[in-house]
Amino acid sequence: MAATITNSIDPRDIGTPDDWIPRHPEMVRLTGKHPFNAEPPLSLLINQGFITPTPLHYVRNHGPVPKLHWDTHRLIVDGLVSKPLNLSMNDIQNFPYKEFPVTLVCAGNRSKEQNMIKQSIGFNWGSGAISCAIWKGVPLNDILKLAGVNLDDCINEPRYVCFTGADKLPNGYYGTNIPLEWSLNDINDVILAYEMNGERLTPDHGYPLRVIIPGFIGDRMVKWLSKITISNKESDSYYHYHDNRVLPPEFDAELATKENIWYNPNYIINFLNINSVITSPAHNEYILLSNLFNDKMYTIKGYAYAGGGNKVIRVEISLDDGKTWILSKLDQPELNHHIVLKRGINPIPKYWCWSFWSLTIPFYSFIRCDEISVRAWDSTQNTQPRNLTWNAMGMMNNCHFRVKINTIAQGSEFRLVFEHPTQPGNLPGGWMVKSEKSSPKLLTFSKNSELSTINSKISTFTINDVAKHNNEKDCWIIINKKIYNCTKFLKKHPGGTSPILINAGTDVTKEFSAIHSTKARELLKVFYIGDLVESQQQKIMTSETHKAKI
Repeated sequence: MAATITNSIDPRDIGTPDDWIPRHPEMVRLTGKHPFNAEPPLSLLINQGFITPTPLHYVRNHGPVPKLHWDTHRLIVDGLVSKPLNLSMNDIQNFPYKEFPVTLVCAGNRSKEQNMIKQSIGFNWGSGAISCAIWKGVPLNDILKLAGVNLDDCINEPRYVCFTGADKLPNGYYGTNIPLEWSLNDINDVILAYEMNGERLTPDHGYPLRVIIPGFIGDRMVKWLSKITISNKESDSYYHYHDNRVLPPEFDAELATKENIWYNPNYIINFLNINSVITSPAHNEYILLSNLFNDKMYTIKGYAYAGGGNKVIRVEISLDDGKTWILSKLDQPELNHHIVLKRGINPIPKYWCWSFWSLTIPFYSFIRCDEISVRAWDSTQNTQPRNLTWNAMGMMNNCHFRVKINTIAQGSEFRLVFEHPTQPGNLPGGWMVKSEKSSPKLLTFSKNSELSTINSKISTFTINDVAKHNNEKDCWIIINKKIYNCTKFLKKHPGGTSPILINAGTDVTKEFSAIHSTKARELLKVFYIGDLVESQQQKIMTSETHKAKI
């Protein structure tokens, strides 16, 4: 499907706070109906080339998109400044601007692979939580200088640039910060963007104003920017501390909270890490076994990126489980038109965009090959680890990306079928999904459980029974054919009441399984009230359908 902008509202957004925002129907949703967190299918993304069309750019939203207007939106600059500012969008648009391509990557890119080891707090992001767009905006440095901020302010104590968005969430407004030194350095190209790919920002991407911090994780780039505060302390936003951290693997969310680990500055994420992904062969792509014995060639392809402005210097492919590596051909479109590289007499090179790589090999190279793996290197000689390290938020996964090769009989033919580790969201498929040995049960009743006493007297309900309980005063949901009365839990839900109420009276198995940990599953026990059964009408329809097939 083409990546054209559509004026139609996706049916999945009807009844949610975002039912006014047009969205591309091909985007893979990771958190059910709401909030909107989505990535494009990997093949569709990579077919767009260097610049990602806006409708296919991945989206990370923590809650409802705020309805803001160009003519009334203001940017406040306050805190430790000598000249506080109150700027309109027209004021901001009249400043000198920069316009250049930047690749944004969610810190959760490839997090579903971590969730196959153990469920994290993170969503089931696939390898499409990456996009590249041309951003236009005023340099943050210019705004800060206008407010009377300079590097001398950082001599005696650290200073932070704290960003606050207009998206009000269950735990306050979304906010975060970056060091003032990074903001004031021109070569870092931090801008306040108001255009994306030649047009004003769309609602999902921060209209009318957002921060772009090249080389950083996407979650630092606050959308719907309403305030900049210069402070000698880090942002006080709940989300600055309880999001975008890589904790040691022995800490789950509960232990991290108990031991106050969220506030340990060692675990904050700012820069992207080195990463690479195989895009061709695509998941479930195949070649005929007979082709292995002729002179045909196959081109393996993919993308790579690094953080902090570092350059991807090489990408290597292994066909023998990492024993030997083959250097691929590297294509870096950024070098052709990135204005940052043309600045000054002795410019300090910074690289803000993804690279593409390819390796053409004979078909016979796949003989006795069980998997294809890839690793990238950056200009600081950092490379990807072979194996992933699990963390509570499922973030920054950059282990070797490995595509398995299976031999499958199809009639009289034999095929080599390629299999990626996972597919995004709740989409099925992936060799890691198949190899998951023991997925935790949604509910387990032990002999000591207080619920075990009612096992022999379990109530049963039909889908129509559950559908009647669909409001704030009477809220039921279905998960894996079990019914839960969540009415008393609504106000305690960390994500607010909206995500539950939008789905009240329906089956939320996919949405719940995609984003909740084992602990959350255990909490369900308190709200369990019975099992789902088919109504008489459903049984008749099922029976008739079965007869028709016979």
